[in-house]
Amino acid sequence: MNAKRYVVTVSVATVWTSAESPRSLDQVALESPVDIKEWLHRLTYENRLALCNENLVQTQLLFGEEVEMIKQEGNWCYVLIPSQPSKKNNVGYPGWVPASQLKAVELQKQDASAQVIARKTLLVIDNQTELMLSYRTTLPVVQYLNEHVEVETPLGRGLMLAKDVNVVQSDAELHPKTGAHLVSEGKRFLDLPYLWGGMSSYGFDCSGFTYSLHKANGYTIPRDASDQATSGKVVSYEEMEPGDLLFFAYEQGKGFVHHVAMYYGNGQIIHSPKTGKAVEVIPIKGMEYEDEICAIRRYWT
Repeated sequence: MNAKRYVVTVSVATVWTSAESPRSLDQVALESPVDIKEWLHRLTYENRLALCNENLVQTQLLFGEEVEMIKQEGNWCYVLIPSQPSKKNNVGYPGWVPASQLKAVELQKQDASAQVIARKTLLVIDNQTELMLSYRTTLPVVQYLNEHVEVETPLGRGLMLAKDVNVVQSDAELHPKTGAHLVSEGKRFLDLPYLWGGMSSYGFDCSGFTYSLHKANGYTIPRDASDQATSGKVVSYEEMEPGDLLFFAYEQGKGFVHHVAMYYGNGQIIHSPKTGKAVEVIPIKGMEYEDEICAIRRYWT
């Protein structure tokens, strides 16, 4: 008898702190299918800031991503996310997701996976349903069809452009030879607006950006900056190479870790800074958090 698992059935599912967290203006983010672009369009600077300041959102999930179902209360499910390591729970990141955005499916043997390498790509299911998928979305491959790849999805078999995906047998095949490859990937998201809890090419937060770049290249690292800062290989400032992660803490580096950036090279970082700003490359010298550097870690070797 095949095991059951729960997977995400929308392009991007937002994981909320509680079932009471969403505001009326967030309703479009709770629907299935979801319109993340429209939701973000409706949010003012103050609305976006509240996602963090009022602790409304925890993280996000991509189409087809697996969760561990803990319980369902009404129209909401409390889940754990094994692919997003966190000190909040040793199984994976916890939070609440609308039940309509999840589906129980049978666990299938997977020989190859198609991972979206484009910033976004269109998935067409059964020649009718269309979803705009984010970078890093990963689905089981059924077969190649000329310029398309047929994939298995929670909603049926679908087609994606072959040029927009990378087909691999294992995560090890994704590993870059240098950290500079991670930087090159990150540059593709320059000018993408920051989103608290963001884990997709619709918007990243600081650790969602670094997590996603590593995950897309076969490395599963902790979801949050404070957890990322305590793992990986310790690197000194003098040994720092492109692709390494710099962490910033309050109280001139002695307090709580609140930000992460990736070393770009030539004394610069690339990061998703904060609400109201976008992914950028800036010099370390003179930056807002220059005196708060508390750790440097390397995950790409």
